[in-house]
Amino acid sequence: MQSDRPTNHSIDDGSKNTVKPPILWLPAIIFSSTMLISLTLVPWYGYEQGYSWGLGLFFLLFLWANGLSITAGYHRLWSHNTYKAHPILRLFFALFGAAALQNSALVWCSGHRRHHRYVDDIEQDPYSAKKGLWFSHIGWMLREYDSACDDFSNAKDLQRDPIVAWQHKHYLAIAICMNIAPPVLIGWMLGDIVGGLLIIGVLRLVVSHHTTFFINSLAHFWGKQPYTDENTARDNGLLAFFTYGEGYHNFHHLFQNDYRNGVRWWQFDPTKWLINAGAWVGLTKDLCRVPDFKIHRALLDVQFKRAEQTLAALGTSNERAMQWRSHLDTEYQQLTANMNEWNALRQQWYKQKSDRFSEATQELSKELQRKWEQTALHTRFKELEYALKMQRKRLNYLTAQLNLQPG
Repeated sequence: MQSDRPTNHSIDDGSKNTVKPPILWLPAIIFSSTMLISLTLVPWYGYEQGYSWGLGLFFLLFLWANGLSITAGYHRLWSHNTYKAHPILRLFFALFGAAALQNSALVWCSGHRRHHRYVDDIEQDPYSAKKGLWFSHIGWMLREYDSACDDFSNAKDLQRDPIVAWQHKHYLAIAICMNIAPPVLIGWMLGDIVGGLLIIGVLRLVVSHHTTFFINSLAHFWGKQPYTDENTARDNGLLAFFTYGEGYHNFHHLFQNDYRNGVRWWQFDPTKWLINAGAWVGLTKDLCRVPDFKIHRALLDVQFKRAEQTLAALGTSNERAMQWRSHLDTEYQQLTANMNEWNALRQQWYKQKSDRFSEATQELSKELQRKWEQTALHTRFKELEYALKMQRKRLNYLTAQLNLQPG
């Protein structure tokens, strides 16, 4: 959740001499009151009256509608433009995103784009992990920090989006309606309005809030960094389970324009599956994917860096380490050769693509594209991708052997 903030307030960097900005009482009251109700009234009512299976089912459905509207809508659609969506789906995201009570898509996405641009910067990243777990999880929304002030200069495209603009203009009314009407209506249908308000209204909101906030906080503290160690973002499969696939955050911070976060087929990413399923029925299109070669290259870069660090720790007097140094240098030369060839192939591919569009109609271009899949260029691309996969396995073996060396 985000809220409108005035500007020109000092940033609390943790220093004892820094005056903390004023408290934002509206979000502070919402967060504390909903949490208190969830910890007291929700279990008390369940003990005294019980909740029906119907209410439990609608709780899960509403929770998933909230979560996927944030991840597939606010995040991957509007923040990063990783795909295009039909107006019906975008309206769904706007309504249930407002129900998640994390501010309008315009405010949310603008702040998230600043997070990616200035990740970990304690002054410009709105929820910088460098300012602590509490701050990145919820503290940044409780005070008037300059880093979280609304600035839509990075979201001109969203201001031109009619659905985003409509939701932003009427956000308060939509949010109130979406948080009260469905719980009351469902509770009335099932003969338990109070129960509906408690678990579909309040408990659902608390769970929705903190599963989203986990990505700003825990996903920058807990997990692995297989793709890059240039920022604090981490991959964590357990977090992905609770956050609709957003837990693969290390991948996302390096490849933010990919509609996938869980890039492996076996990784739990229901947001990716939703977007993919939408393409089958015409609700989504133009799904952006990072080339596999770039992904393998990122993994290799991290492996090389860690192998270098291990070799440096072993020192130059270790004869076995010097032998592995020679192997590592050979592998790096092979990587350089593969990258040079890949870049040359990409230039050749772009030239062919440009020539085809300039010489043929769009329909003919599609036919040529199908033929392209069988050309030698495409085959060589696949061969290079396979070469990088094999090189990663060799580096894994080399690193494992280095870690077995006596210190």
